[in-house]
Amino acid sequence: MEQLFTEVEMKFMSVAEYNTVDMAEVLTGAYELGDMINRSAEVTDYLYWKTRIAASPEIQSLIRKLESKKELFEETQRFGHFHPSYHAAKDEVAKTEAELETFEEVARFKQAEKALDDMLHSMSEMIAYSVSDSIKVPSNDPLPKGGGCGSGGKCSCG
Repeated sequence: MEQLFTEVEMKFMSVAEYNTVDMAEVLTGAYELGDMINRSAEVTDYLYWKTRIAASPEIQSLIRKLESKKELFEETQRFGHFHPSYHAAKDEVAKTEAELETFEEVARFKQAEKALDDMLHSMSEMIAYSVSDSIKVPSNDPLPKGGGCGSGGKCSCG
């Protein structure tokens, strides 16, 4: 009986050691992937335009102005379009955003940000679907394509 227990214990230890080594390999691979992502053209472009925005006093001034306009708009949102200043506050936010988007740095930053987001989302999907086809991968898309329960798309719940 004691010998059987020792064999089972040894098998358990080897499985536990294997899982530990496997997890270490996964973590090493994840760090290597992170390094590759950080060296990508998408990250380089994103960081370049982010730095250009940070270095522009004019853009920084408009960003501060936009933040204050958004704060005023958030105050009116508590009451929705019934608030007497709701539409004016909303228009001021849109006007300031449009003013910001006239700068090449801002437009290029947004393009770089979207390219980076698309790359990361594609990688997330690839990783998730290599585990299972039914794993949900969140997206930053403000207009999701649908799918899943209640959306009229394919549902894997039932």
